[in-house]
Amino acid sequence: MIMNQKKIEGEKLIRLNHYLSNAGISSRREADKLIQSGLIEVNGKIVTKLGSIVQKNDVIKFHGNRIKNQENIYILLNKPKGYITSTRDPFNRKTVMNLIPNFHNYRIYPIGRLDRSTTGVLLLTNDGLITEKLTHPKYKVQKIYLVVLNKIVHDQDLEKIRQGKIYLNEGRVKIDFIYKYAKNIVKIGLHIGWNRVIRRMFKKITYQVIKLERVYFGGFTNKNLKIGNWCFLSKKEVDQTVKNLFHEKNKHN
Repeated sequence: MIMNQKKIEGEKLIRLNHYLSNAGISSRREADKLIQSGLIEVNGKIVTKLGSIVQKNDVIKFHGNRIKNQENIYILLNKPKGYITSTRDPFNRKTVMNLIPNFHNYRIYPIGRLDRSTTGVLLLTNDGLITEKLTHPKYKVQKIYLVVLNKIVHDQDLEKIRQGKIYLNEGRVKIDFIYKYAKNIVKIGLHIGWNRVIRRMFKKITYQVIKLERVYFGGFTNKNLKIGNWCFLSKKEVDQTVKNLFHEKNKHN
């Protein structure tokens, strides 16, 4: 039965778009489009109203096929070099899913992107709500990288980056911070998600990125996790990490 109120005592309720996302059908934003297109059926009736609330034991169908809301799974991976950040690759290259066997039936997917040569912290899940909070540009979630360059870094070049004087096709590159970690290594924090932004930014000022490692992403780190290894996180751990992340952001706004 579809319900419009958000909470009814004793009932397990969930937004329809969240249900679809948890089932691995799509992201929450894409789920809204599916709902508006009349492709979702709840207990034998087409539902097109956004924000609809369903019970977890309702019969929900997509294209006539029943879907089930799976339990949330969270996996933290320290991604090695040479793997595509995707659930599959049309050229049959190795993906991060090859590092996590036996989870294809759960339809988990990586949150955000790391290019093939970039290593570091990556979260995989089937939780659409957490995915949206960590990837939607409006939340401005910070990512921190260690960048190994092909030559000694000059202070004046760091200052150019710090002052936002580097321009790419998308516009001016704005960062949160940057500092020299070693002679040819810098640590940089930013929240923009442009494709290969760090590599392109340094190329603009005649540096080549030799190694790129993401060490922090939205409250999660690869500390104490060897390269190529992964571990489970509980829903409580993930929810608390994200809650703390936004609490800190709100304190500084």
